[in-house]
Amino acid sequence: MNINCEMLDLRAFLSVVDLNGFHRAAEALNLSQSALSRRIQKLEAAVGAPLLERTTRQVSLTAIGRELIPLVRRMLEEFDSSLFAVRELGRQSGALVTIACIPTAAFYFLPTVIKEFTKVYPNIRFRILDLTAVDGLQAVARGEVEFGINIMGSSDPDLDFAHLADDPFVLAARRDHPLAAKEAVSWGDLGSYPLITVHRSSGNRTLLDTALARHDVQLRWTYEVTHLSTSLGLVEQGLGISVLPKLATPSGNHPFLVTRPLTGPEISRPIGVVRRRNAKLSPAAGRFLEMLLGTWTDDR
Repeated sequence: MNINCEMLDLRAFLSVVDLNGFHRAAEALNLSQSALSRRIQKLEAAVGAPLLERTTRQVSLTAIGRELIPLVRRMLEEFDSSLFAVRELGRQSGALVTIACIPTAAFYFLPTVIKEFTKVYPNIRFRILDLTAVDGLQAVARGEVEFGINIMGSSDPDLDFAHLADDPFVLAARRDHPLAAKEAVSWGDLGSYPLITVHRSSGNRTLLDTALARHDVQLRWTYEVTHLSTSLGLVEQGLGISVLPKLATPSGNHPFLVTRPLTGPEISRPIGVVRRRNAKLSPAAGRFLEMLLGTWTDDR
């Protein structure tokens, strides 16, 4: 015979007994007293007999209730222990977190967060799809990844974009270039030198062109490449200068390259987390996202 009851019905019964009353039990379970009473009535209906004797001053167990209480206590203890074991299994076993990330963040920032995360959860595995901004959005929308780190939101109503940081565009030049002597460089200063830029299909290029157009600024490029890393290679060889997101430039004291702020106007790309609206993350992905949000900083 099947008895139709829920775990919360059993917890309600146990709480009333342990706390010796409906009022304290309702508070402990964050339920109204009427909702708690309905839980007890539902359990009594499932058992087919009264479990509690109610008076104005106290609540006591019936004979059936006294027989049932040790069974309920054991069932709940075993259920809670099983859930704890499953949670620990997710922490200790090879749970998988799959994310889509723009290549610059995947290369320069993400490893730092993963390194800290694996100190706490050493056996959780990661699958990182380092994709362009457009492809990364599509991977999130199709459910291929749990979330993405991207430079752009989406008009898709099923996606949410949570802003994390702003990554400014800067000038990259050789140390011996004339513009390297300036503390800051204006967009107008770039016109006298060969400019290396990424292709128009790039999300970075689209964002930059759109922002500059608002200020009636147009860049004249000499070299056009697909990847930001390629533009840095051309700059290092002295073929020209480049405009890059700061996150894509070498950190620290590079032997050949320097970066300088670009002003008039200052332009940044927003970086954030893209998720499917109302989608629930796996426990491992949820813990990683919490650490990601907690450790991300605008300073590199």
